[in-house]
Amino acid sequence: MTLSERPQAQFAFARLLPKLFRGGQAYLNVEAVLSGLSGEQATQRPDHLPHSVAELVAHVNWWNRWMLDILETGEAKPYPEHASDTWPTAVPQDWERVRADFYELLSRIDAHATRPDLASPVNHEETVGELLADFALHTAHHFGQIIVVRQLLGAWPPAGGGDTW
Repeated sequence: MTLSERPQAQFAFARLLPKLFRGGQAYLNVEAVLSGLSGEQATQRPDHLPHSVAELVAHVNWWNRWMLDILETGEAKPYPEHASDTWPTAVPQDWERVRADFYELLSRIDAHATRPDLASPVNHEETVGELLADFALHTAHHFGQIIVVRQLLGAWPPAGGGDTW
């Protein structure tokens, strides 16, 4: 890639990232996926599944907070000792806070999409751009699971519609 092409590629990446964080183009937006759930629905686990919607969102929050701490401080952080450390439990009274935390963390990410140092290492061998892509893909992965959990609970599609048109 030539130097003149690099700013165009960075601009395209910066435009794409917020769409990946929130959905709405390649997949249903996060607001629609989380809409219309009561605390009881959000914390219910369908038979044979390990996590509720609230636990999936709390897990996404755990990692999004971890990644934002790295991006905002510029300091590497160790990975958790066990995957189970990243799976908070949730009860019905937690749902509004868990959902609000998700949106607060999401609001902090946009400023990072336009950083000029996307190719710079920030966490061990990961670059800023790689960490941002991980943020988006990890969120999308678990939001697909949230849709399946909602389907199994009979709480899909949300009032605004699902993935059909």
